[in-house]
Amino acid sequence: MASLYETDFYAWTQQQTQLLEQNLWEKLDLPHLVEELEDLGRRERQELRNRLSVLLGHLLKWHHQPEHRGNSWRATIREQRTQVQLVLSDNPSLKPYLAEALALA
Repeated sequence: MASLYETDFYAWTQQQTQLLEQNLWEKLDLPHLVEELEDLGRRERQELRNRLSVLLGHLLKWHHQPEHRGNSWRATIREQRTQVQLVLSDNPSLKPYLAEALALA
């Protein structure tokens, strides 16, 4: 028999939220909660990596193709810098990961 987690993820999240709010720890779907929390952390790291990749790509183009510089490249560089700062301000514990993320970008 399929669990609520497998058949209706949104309903499962609402159920887990209610159980947490009611301190009904024994009824929580701990294996799936752990999996989802780990996934959230990975997504934040991936978001930082993606933003840095786009930023570095455009900075390289800006540096090596000065004849093609334009407002769209400038806007992309500005936007990606802003987004990287937002990711880091929302997740300050990712700052030590920057060097690794840059190496992977």
